[in-house]
Amino acid sequence: MQLHNIKRKNKNKKPQYIGRGGKRGKTSGKGTKGQNVRAGRKKRPEMRDIIKRLPKLRGRGKNLNTPIKVKMTGVNLSSINKLFVAGEIVSPESLFQKKIIKKIGGKHPRVKILASGDITKKITVRNCFISAEAKKKIEKAGGKA
Repeated sequence: MQLHNIKRKNKNKKPQYIGRGGKRGKTSGKGTKGQNVRAGRKKRPEMRDIIKRLPKLRGRGKNLNTPIKVKMTGVNLSSINKLFVAGEIVSPESLFQKKIIKKIGGKHPRVKILASGDITKKITVRNCFISAEAKKKIEKAGGKA
């Protein structure tokens, strides 16, 4: 083996060009100045600034956590006793017609009949939730629940 037969194991490294004109090289397109050049740069993402500007909407019902169940409307036995005649049917529709309850979003609300007051008339209750005490009072008066 002679000296002119010896070949390198690794090729020569090409020099890294720097951005002083030329066609290529590090930032020869003259980009990356200012804060991006500094060592250990800590730039804040743009999206974070956008998020920080938005107000925090706290509380239930502001965001996606709106309640699934519609609240029930309570109706007392005393108001049913005043406005209904014996033998009538008590339902959300009839309560709406007698103006005891209002529609919520164009629909009849869920109604629960509560036991405050007494009932003396024989009535039939349909499509309403009834408390245990109110059920006893209605059945005692001869009605159906």
